[in-house]
Amino acid sequence: MTATLRQTANTVANSMIEGASMASALIGGAAGAYLGYQLAPADWSDGARIAFVGAVAVVGAVAIDGLAELVLAPMRRLMRRTPLSSTRASAPAPANTLDEALAQVATATEADAAHRAAGAAFRIDQGENFLRDEDRWRGYEDGEASFYLAPGVWLHHRAEMGKYGREHHFTLLTGDGEQPVAITGMEQIRHHLAARAAGLPAVPATAYSDVAEVLDDDLTGVHTV
Repeated sequence: MTATLRQTANTVANSMIEGASMASALIGGAAGAYLGYQLAPADWSDGARIAFVGAVAVVGAVAIDGLAELVLAPMRRLMRRTPLSSTRASAPAPANTLDEALAQVATATEADAAHRAAGAAFRIDQGENFLRDEDRWRGYEDGEASFYLAPGVWLHHRAEMGKYGREHHFTLLTGDGEQPVAITGMEQIRHHLAARAAGLPAVPATAYSDVAEVLDDDLTGVHTV
């Protein structure tokens, strides 16, 4: 199961758990309101009866939701543990030679680079269904990683320690000698790929550049073809 499928399954399961919790509260509130309406003395004023029914409804919602949590709480704990147990691979056997140890560390470094790149990708892709897919990142021994976007186009990730901690840099690289483009948002990647698809110069586009606005005018309708 890929990281995307695992994430989707976990999201659906968590939604079902939260939906069950909400449904139990609604059922408890409705039952409490009905019981309160039946128990409220007929000689009370309408305001007093409404307040009494509301209070019983709240008590009913809290009580039923509390009972439901006896079942749902263990399920939540299980869901929090599931991603770790399902994605963690078995560690290799202890190395017998220095060369074998070096090979193991190199493989681990590549996997770590891919994981860090996917984790840092939320800075430019908050949709969590594209650049956040760890399986599509390729890590390297130097700690950097790349994400294949299209023939001849890669997104490159590099991290370094800055003044305020670790800084993450994403750069669009091409195989035809174009200048690397610093990427800070998904709209820049879309802009670049659309330009290439239209056969136009893929100039470095930024979110607020006049060049980007002009090129976007030229690209009008390209993405709908």
